[in-house]
Amino acid sequence: MLELDLEKIKQEEALDGYYVIVTSEMDESDDHIIEIYRGLWRIEESFRITKSDLEARPVYISTEDHIQAHFLTCFISLIITRIPEMKLKHKFSIIKMLDSLRKAECSYAQQNYYLFNYCDEILLKISKVFNIDFSKRIRSLGEIKKF
Repeated sequence: MLELDLEKIKQEEALDGYYVIVTSEMDESDDHIIEIYRGLWRIEESFRITKSDLEARPVYISTEDHIQAHFLTCFISLIITRIPEMKLKHKFSIIKMLDSLRKAECSYAQQNYYLFNYCDEILLKISKVFNIDFSKRIRSLGEIKKF
C-alpha cells in the first residue's frame, strides 16, 4: 500500500528556494564554501560557453601544435568575452552579449560608406564602456578601421 509521508514533505518544503551544499570542509567559513562553489560554477559555465557559444567543438585537427593553437584561440576568445561581462558588472550574460554583437553587422551603402542596421540596449551599454558608438548608422571605412 502506498502512502505519502506528509511530515517528510513538510520538512523538504522548508528548504524550497534554498541551495543546500554538502561538504567535508568543516574548518572553512560558510562564505568561503559558497565562494568555492561559485568558482566551480564559473568554470563549468566557461566550458559550456567555450564548447557551444564559441564553437570550440568539434575539432577537425590532428597535430599537437594545431590542437594547442585551437584551444589557445578558444581560451583567448573566452577571456575577451569575459572582459565586457565584468565591465558591465554581469548585467548581461555572455550569450546575450555575443548575440547582440553578432547582429551588429553592416552592409555596403555607397562609395566607402557602410550602413549599420542593428543596435540594442546591450550594444549601447558596451558603447559607453568601450567608447564605441554602436548607435551611429552610417560609417566610413576609415571610421570602422579605427575600432
